[in-house]
Amino acid sequence: MTRPRGNIPPVYKPATSRLIVVLAAVVAWAFNDAPARAGDWPQFLGPTRNGVTDDAVALWPAGGPAVAWAAKVGQGFSGPVVAGGNLVLFHRVGDEAVVQCMEAASGKVRWAAKYPTDYRDDFGFDEGPRATPAIADGRVYTLGAEGMLCCWNLADGAKVWSVDTRAMFHADKGFFGVACSPLVEGDLVVLNVGGKDGAGVVAFDRRDGHVRWKATNDEAGYASPVAATLGGQRSILSFNREGLVGLDPSNGNVRFKFHWRSRSHASVNAATPLVIGGQVFLSASYGTGAVLLKFSDGKPEPVWSGDDILSNHYATSVHHNGFLYGFDGRQEQTPRLRCVELNTGKIRWTEEEFGAGTLLLAGDRLVILTEKGDLIVAPATPDAFKPAARAKILHSTCRAHAALAGGLFYARDQETLVCIDLRPK
Repeated sequence: MTRPRGNIPPVYKPATSRLIVVLAAVVAWAFNDAPARAGDWPQFLGPTRNGVTDDAVALWPAGGPAVAWAAKVGQGFSGPVVAGGNLVLFHRVGDEAVVQCMEAASGKVRWAAKYPTDYRDDFGFDEGPRATPAIADGRVYTLGAEGMLCCWNLADGAKVWSVDTRAMFHADKGFFGVACSPLVEGDLVVLNVGGKDGAGVVAFDRRDGHVRWKATNDEAGYASPVAATLGGQRSILSFNREGLVGLDPSNGNVRFKFHWRSRSHASVNAATPLVIGGQVFLSASYGTGAVLLKFSDGKPEPVWSGDDILSNHYATSVHHNGFLYGFDGRQEQTPRLRCVELNTGKIRWTEEEFGAGTLLLAGDRLVILTEKGDLIVAPATPDAFKPAARAKILHSTCRAHAALAGGLFYARDQETLVCIDLRPK
């Protein structure tokens, strides 16, 4: 099939005996009243923003998993999100950033909205959006690589408001454009902006886009913020270029800072902080390494740290039953896949030269998508890496984090979005 150029990519039905088309699910409530529910993946890293879901996934026979549907897509490393039977994909087609809503079960396009973008990558990489959208209370929030923050109606794609964050806050372009996935916390949309004059982190009113508060003078990193309760206090945790900062969501006041960055100028902090109980796991590459933080009187203190344990380049690790699972090492240097004891930093197993990718945790199983498009399911166990199923599902570079909603696995590369049926039979 010839890839269309300059138009919204259509859905196509793969032609092979194992490929099936799943009928569209009936949406039980109106779009604008559809909250995140069990089986949704409404934001970056899923319902709890840590790559973990209770969804069960099934293994597949030797012939490979069933592909429910697939669609040609434009450029970008922005991952799909799913809520209330709707899938939203943010990508670039020609010189336009496109927000596209589909029926999650069938891939049928419901609407598409767009705006012009002039982002150009200084290193000749992909020029599409990097940030994954967020869906909340009938609205969709997107942030383009050029820095345009937009709010859209989930029902029909109408634009509600927009803010040019780079122009408003005089933020630098960075190495690879803007990549922070929006965090919706209460009535706020929070971004790691990296702007001037105290606009390192900015909270916008999610109803109309006006600025509620600004905080820090830190440059932007490539990690996305999370919200968590630590020591009985709700905080925004933003892993900026200088390190971790904890902020009061009500006013942006800084509660704590923890410096954690490489001495190298050519470095980024990209993996999102993991909040595990009352502790926070941070990880970065470029000679920085990983650290587990505990909190005493509201201040972070290292439990352990090191650059030879679990140094995430861009993919966020996951946690299960006291163990961390993730990629260790630079993407261009063939990273290892590792399991590490959370409380000690002890390495339990290593798969050398595994390669880069992303992963999530479904129940007690790791669901891994490699950069080369291989889907791997393995038990999340500290005993050894024991892959139970493996199949090629995509064919060009995969860097976007995937979504898992209702047993359907949604993943994309630089050309195709695919829906894989992993539902237990």
